[in-house]
Amino acid sequence: MHAEPDNAQTDDDKEMSFLEHLIELRSRILRSMILVGVLFVPIYYFAGPLFSFVSAPLVQALPDGSSMIATAVTSPFLTPFKLAIYTAIFIGIPFLLHQLWGFVAPGLYRSEKRFAFPLLFSSVVLFYAGMAFSYFLVFPLVFAFLVAVSPEGVPMMTDINQYLDFVLKMFLAFGIAFEIPVATFLLAWSGLSSAHNMAKKRPYVIIGCFVAGMLLTPPDVISQLLLALPTWLLFEFGVVMARLVEKKSARHEAEETREL
Repeated sequence: MHAEPDNAQTDDDKEMSFLEHLIELRSRILRSMILVGVLFVPIYYFAGPLFSFVSAPLVQALPDGSSMIATAVTSPFLTPFKLAIYTAIFIGIPFLLHQLWGFVAPGLYRSEKRFAFPLLFSSVVLFYAGMAFSYFLVFPLVFAFLVAVSPEGVPMMTDINQYLDFVLKMFLAFGIAFEIPVATFLLAWSGLSSAHNMAKKRPYVIIGCFVAGMLLTPPDVISQLLLALPTWLLFEFGVVMARLVEKKSARHEAEETREL
């Protein structure tokens, strides 16, 4: 639910021309790219140990004598390069979100800005929590299952580039899925929806969670459930948070009415 705009706004809220917005956007994009570039250099130096860490869940599940392979000539170079770039982006997410906030903040009212830090902080923490959940819980279970169902006499030798693409896809899927409480909070706070309306759509949300699990994970029941069930539970948590937001907003409006 949007609060009524305050008449008194900060100096940052003064109107900017379209050209000034473009210059500001370019400046923040350049800062973000510079940060990613600065982070990339030391990360690429340690790309080998980093890939060993990322591939550990699969390597530990493989039978003795099995290993990962590189099927393309350029894979030994491109795979660590790609890993270093994405790692730099993941590490720089707090700064990247801060730059995004700095660009949109001048267009917000003071009553809206007070939610900025909690939302940014919770978004970053939930995204990292989704990545950790997939790495420490989902990967070991999924890879153990895939190795167990591998046909007898067919060694499982995964290409390093395909494995990295799979890992990045899973990190992104779980990271975004864990942002659902933030999304439900924003829907309730902005007035686009209410906790009651979101709760009424629960059956559709549950179906959507399982469809997303089917599309974003390997074709096995374990990984699909490990994405669908937490996503549904996070939606329920978001609905609870939305109810709290609505109660607090209603209480605030009642106090303002009494003062008038």
